[in-house]
Amino acid sequence: MSWRSESIWIEFIVGSRKTSNFCWAFILFFGSLGFLLVGTSSYLGRNLISLFPSQQIVFFPQGIVMSFYGIAGLFINSYLWCTIFWNVGSGYDRLDRKEGIVCIFRWGFPGKNRRIFLRFLMKDIQSIRIEVKEGIYARRVLYFHTRDIA
Repeated sequence: MSWRSESIWIEFIVGSRKTSNFCWAFILFFGSLGFLLVGTSSYLGRNLISLFPSQQIVFFPQGIVMSFYGIAGLFINSYLWCTIFWNVGSGYDRLDRKEGIVCIFRWGFPGKNRRIFLRFLMKDIQSIRIEVKEGIYARRVLYFHTRDIA
């Protein structure tokens, strides 16, 4: 989404609140919860999930490993939900031709440097390079090359 006028162009950046991140967070949560339930049911000797009878999975070593994968998945899932909740990477790019200023604003992780705000004069920018890679490992990078000001 963007907004334009004659002299100002604002490009809004979505950040980590993308549909794909929500899908991965739900898949990871239910998958790791399944691993943890299977490990727990093998430890207790009772069927907590009807798909896997507890007699088929021995607690040592299969149940321990499945419990470990479940706990590790829940930790990774909590990290993913935190980035979605904090909306890490969202912000905007603002180009103002009238003032001759380029502003880049992003939200980061909580802490001292949560707000990332960069401001450049257009006359100091020598070149701009945009790198976009689509696919499984999508990547979008904006490079600014500024003049050395002494």
